[in-house]
Amino acid sequence: MAKFELKLPKMGESVAEATITNWLKNVGESIAADEAVLEIATDKVDSEVPSEVSGTLVEILFQVNDVVQVGQTIAIIETEGGSIDTPKSVEVPSSIVAEVVKTVDVAKENVAPADFSGSDKFFSPLVKNIAKEEGVSVAELESISGSGKEGRVTKEDILDFVKNRTSQPVVAQTVAPVAKPVVQNVPSTSTSAVPVSVNGGDEIIEMDRMRKLISGYMVASVQTSAHVQSFIEVDVTNIVKWRNKVKDAFEKREGEKLTFTPIMMEAVAKALKDFPGMNISVDGDYIIKKKNINLGMAAALPNGNLIVPVIKNADQLNLVGMAKAVNDLGNRAKAGKLKPDDTQGGTYTVTNVGTFGSVFGTPIINQPQVGILALGAIRKVPAVIETPEGDFIGIRQKMFLSHSYDHRVVDGALGGSFVKRVAEYLEAFDVNREY
Repeated sequence: MAKFELKLPKMGESVAEATITNWLKNVGESIAADEAVLEIATDKVDSEVPSEVSGTLVEILFQVNDVVQVGQTIAIIETEGGSIDTPKSVEVPSSIVAEVVKTVDVAKENVAPADFSGSDKFFSPLVKNIAKEEGVSVAELESISGSGKEGRVTKEDILDFVKNRTSQPVVAQTVAPVAKPVVQNVPSTSTSAVPVSVNGGDEIIEMDRMRKLISGYMVASVQTSAHVQSFIEVDVTNIVKWRNKVKDAFEKREGEKLTFTPIMMEAVAKALKDFPGMNISVDGDYIIKKKNINLGMAAALPNGNLIVPVIKNADQLNLVGMAKAVNDLGNRAKAGKLKPDDTQGGTYTVTNVGTFGSVFGTPIINQPQVGILALGAIRKVPAVIETPEGDFIGIRQKMFLSHSYDHRVVDGALGGSFVKRVAEYLEAFDVNREY
């Protein structure tokens, strides 16, 4: 008879905690090895936690919306072939049983712990326990201004709140005293204010968890980095012709569709090797030069939210490898199958705004990176073509590259030179190359 402790696994670089969003198994249910037991959410991606063993779920240690640290035990699984130890039955006098039941009932009436499940905010188990012990209500807990990551309430925050609350004098009533009804046995039903439609015809929708996170990231990035942009138009006629020529054979041989994205990613990775000053991050007053080139690939999810999976060591991939990485991450993003590590460690980001018909855009930097490149739509346009015999007007395939960069550490010379080098690699594309 053995019991296995299911722990929150390590989920990639810099991921220290996760929030439990859903238990897929209940206590008493059987679990197969590698079967998902619960769903969790980090600040980047949602994922599942599988069981390493087969057995029966006998104990759940955390509830939905609890924040769990990596390595903490979240559930107990009894391996198959065993059962929970149960003590042998012992005759207990009925009078003692009745007295114990009465004592428990009285305790339940007099001690009604606060229920934080209705709160929209996330609170750690430690903070919740302190709140219950100190009699802090849901409304009071939600009013605390947290000093932790993304405004999360920490242990010190709630202890300071309790200290200040108990030290403040009681404010005298300004109305005549009246008989107060007894309400200690009535559960608190504190709710957050809901916006009201003025004309009654508007629909009010609360942001989901990921949209709230994205909103916070975008505002924080604009407040942190001094955003400037450089734009350049690129002639990609040779790339369009080459892809049209080889895409069917490529898919037949490699089993992968060949889009324009991996071709663009290849050029960006080359340019980052030429300009390592763009492959950096900022930490306070320090600049961190990144050894590896890990390209983030902004992808839109079916629900309209955005996620940025990362192609690790992109400069070491050939075009086939780049196409496989792009397709794999893109497909898993749409299916909601990305792992936390898939979104970690990016050093530079590329977003394809042309997918939605945009000619160019001004994307927001993905912190703590210092640059992001937007790929505009490829269009047929009239262009001046220079030849030894003279200039003439022809139809060419062109697109805009929009480069947003952090002017705190990247000057216009570097930001402009980098995007120009990307354009040069694209325009010099060899139409006779092998993939």
